[in-house]
Amino acid sequence: MQHSAVPELAHTTTRPIHWVATATAVSGVIALSSVLQPGAATAAQPHTETKAAPAATAPPDPARADFPIDCGPTKPLVVKKATGDLDGDGRPETVVVVHCDAGMGTPPDALYVLTQAAGTTTPRVVATLVDPKDRNTVTDFAVRDAAVTATLLGYSSPDVPSCCPDIKDNAKWQWKNGAFLRTTTSDGSRNV
Repeated sequence: MQHSAVPELAHTTTRPIHWVATATAVSGVIALSSVLQPGAATAAQPHTETKAAPAATAPPDPARADFPIDCGPTKPLVVKKATGDLDGDGRPETVVVVHCDAGMGTPPDALYVLTQAAGTTTPRVVATLVDPKDRNTVTDFAVRDAAVTATLLGYSSPDVPSCCPDIKDNAKWQWKNGAFLRTTTSDGSRNV
């Protein structure tokens, strides 16, 4: 007869009371866990400050603008337009070449910059780059790299006929310190 080196333990023999106690304990744990639920798990993201990009907006529509040009009985006519963000605020401006809708001849051009406030659809003129009183015709007009460029055909004196401009200037406007600054890329050539 061999004896075990480990004495026989009382709990190694199961009795029905043990099963009842175990079942009661498990039932209690389940009931308690259904009442005491942990809070919802949330993953904390590291806080990083980001600058919100401006909402994309449509450029100002020149058809809805009121231009400061006196056309008498005729109406202002938009002959060219281009858009771009000229002041770096993330919203596009529209630059337009406008003249009076004359039946014949070459009416002088005006060059206007339009903008509109966020959430509105009504554009407003914020700058006059070329005034129609200067009697210029705007050609080779573009908006690129936050600048407006144009070739201006004009007159050296009031005696020069309107049909035949005799001065040509290449002009560029850029937004700096709250205003459009003009630079001339040539000194104005005669005999256009």
